[in-house]
Amino acid sequence: MRTGAWALLLALVGGLAISIAAPAPAQAADVTVTDALAELDVARGLVDDAVAQYADGDAETAYTTARNAYLDHFEYVEIPLRVRDEGLTLALEEDFAALRNQIEDGAALDTVRETGAEVLAGLDDVERALSEPGIAAPAIAGIYSFTILFREGVEAVLIVAAVLAYLEASRNIAYRRPVILGVGAAILASIATYFLISVVLQLAPAQRELLEAFTALAAVAVLFYVSFWLLSKVDHRRWMEFVKSRVWAAAATGSTFALFGVGFTAVYREGVETALFYQALFGFSRGLELWVLVGVLVAAAALVAVAYAVFRAGRRIPVRLFLGVAVIVLIVLSVAFAGNTVRAFQQAAVLPVTFLESMPRLPIFLADLTGWHPTLESIIAQLILAAVYAAGATWLFVITPRRAARGVPVEHSGAAG
Repeated sequence: MRTGAWALLLALVGGLAISIAAPAPAQAADVTVTDALAELDVARGLVDDAVAQYADGDAETAYTTARNAYLDHFEYVEIPLRVRDEGLTLALEEDFAALRNQIEDGAALDTVRETGAEVLAGLDDVERALSEPGIAAPAIAGIYSFTILFREGVEAVLIVAAVLAYLEASRNIAYRRPVILGVGAAILASIATYFLISVVLQLAPAQRELLEAFTALAAVAVLFYVSFWLLSKVDHRRWMEFVKSRVWAAAATGSTFALFGVGFTAVYREGVETALFYQALFGFSRGLELWVLVGVLVAAAALVAVAYAVFRAGRRIPVRLFLGVAVIVLIVLSVAFAGNTVRAFQQAAVLPVTFLESMPRLPIFLADLTGWHPTLESIIAQLILAAVYAAGATWLFVITPRRAARGVPVEHSGAAG
């Protein structure tokens, strides 16, 4: 009995030693994150190839390509991914299986394209999970966030300052209180608007990528208008004249509610724009939300200082200098949103995808913040928008001054102000 017991113990110890000394089974425990990201890029290309082959009617080759994308490449990505995000790993496994099954079953082309787009979007999420944001991406996210809130906030401060100055000049200081209450209500309403939009987008029965695309498209349109603040000074003056006329009418009637509405209207317009911009920014800053919030907090502190300087100390601030810098950042932001808008429509299988293999691919966080995705469609969209901005700047800073120097009348339809 004792001899048998010792023999069993020695066998167990020996087996344990062999299992420890033996190399890890089939998993490449040596797969680094860099290796996984390289395999991820190959898997992306194969998924795109599989969808293209299916569209060409070669279902058998498409199935083989889709299977190879998973078995030969994504399985290596799963090794480091499972440690970081088991749920995302399982979701991608299901998406890959759905793509293969649809190809094998002869599903409709639109269905296969939609599933392929879901796989590609999931692979982007995988890259975010495996990658480190570095320094540049958080800095860009913070700068974008700061500029959005500070730029809109400065304009709101200036409008409210003009309203209060008008009341003081017209000896209606007693009406300042309802105006300030309206301003406070507008700030709260702007915050509520942001969360309301978030809830609507989360509950809307549509793809995440499609909702992000439409949100970003709306943000691009508003940013395009806001970025040309120099070109729309006439419109800005008309807005100020409208606000002042509202102040005059309210003060003449002594209506507290009307004065409250003036303060509310003066700020809420900027607040709605801000809510829209942040919706788009958060949508394309996944993994960098903390840095966006840092930008918000720094901008809020800076706005408090500006408001104190304007309202309490009666000091002038270098508005023209700041807005000149801010407009450059907003132009860059709108071009980035344009690229991301097209990419989101592509991921929702609404727009075609033409990958440019010769173009460099940025790390995922930088790609999201610059809108640089190596597809023909997204690059064309960015180039068109950049060309429009370049043409507007040329007209404003080159052609208009030369015409003025020659004594040629300049039309003031919002171009020169």
